[in-house]
Amino acid sequence: MHTPTKILVFQTAFIGDVVLTLPLVQVLHEHFPEAHIDFVAVPTGASVLAHHPAIHEVVTYDKKGKDSGLSGILSLARTLRRRAYDLALVLHRSLRSATVVWWSRIPRRIGFTTSAGWFLFTDVLPYRKQDHEVFRDLTLLSVLGIKPPAHVLPTLYPGIEDQELVDSIIAEYRAQLSSSDGHLIAIAPGSVWNTKRWLKDHFIVLIRLLVNEGFGIVLLGSKDDEELCVEIQRAGTGSPVANVAGKLTLLQSAEVIRRCSLLVSNDSAPMHLAVSVRTPVVAIYGPTVPRFGFSPLGAHDRIVEQEGLSCRPCSSHGGQTCPIKTFECMKLIGPQLVHAKVKEVLAATGDALQHVGNN
Repeated sequence: MHTPTKILVFQTAFIGDVVLTLPLVQVLHEHFPEAHIDFVAVPTGASVLAHHPAIHEVVTYDKKGKDSGLSGILSLARTLRRRAYDLALVLHRSLRSATVVWWSRIPRRIGFTTSAGWFLFTDVLPYRKQDHEVFRDLTLLSVLGIKPPAHVLPTLYPGIEDQELVDSIIAEYRAQLSSSDGHLIAIAPGSVWNTKRWLKDHFIVLIRLLVNEGFGIVLLGSKDDEELCVEIQRAGTGSPVANVAGKLTLLQSAEVIRRCSLLVSNDSAPMHLAVSVRTPVVAIYGPTVPRFGFSPLGAHDRIVEQEGLSCRPCSSHGGQTCPIKTFECMKLIGPQLVHAKVKEVLAATGDALQHVGNN
């Protein structure tokens, strides 16, 4: 097989999908260390890829903004054609993604049979619904004669400036606490999908339980989660709660999570950030289920879900309202149950938590 020298990885889906593509990139880099590996992502996805040693350059494609429409597709295709890639791996399964790499005249194009543009690829492989997304993506490498490792996690690389900013945030927060050396726990209560959000009041009770045990709490999320986090912060927990929602980049948020003993999150992007910086996750699942293949993969990660409901899963992503108006999948998950999972993870990690507060 001809050894590729310029490789393109194409994934323009959500942040979590981009993070879960990184094991493929990392394995590619390991097998072809001299090759330039570029990555096409939307702006939010591109931001999380900065400083990654396996990626030579990130090509930003704002498919829902300035690059939307046919002119944006043609412009991206021309840019990629000039770069003369000899191999493309297309993780995103839209017709648009397949068309771009085809118009880019990349001679070898690898994708999934479930892609709307599968017929534009030179090599297609089945999308194995029973597998985790990380391992679905890695199956594409079999075309190149690469057998991926049995277990591989994504890795993110916050920069020095990200680390220094988080240093100052954590130092300022610790100055407000009665104990400056206690463990920190990150809480990510938001989600793009409303039904994926565990109840605000449940988060408040959980935080009170953790504060009573001497933990410091850091709330985080996107700009859209800021109001929710402010409401939780103001609920009164008996100790100051730090709130950085809407104030940090994705890599800075990842660095905050790295400094914490654990993250409690809904089924959303922060749990993938946590895996990528090796912080254990307690993930709360409502309308979606882990078998979709997007659950956290860390050794100490735990899932909390209400099993036995005939209405689960109600969709692949969740929605804005519960289809049957009960929202039992989240209401029935009590704060004490999540708290028990948190304690279980902390007990399992033990001395591994000594990294808290260090760079």
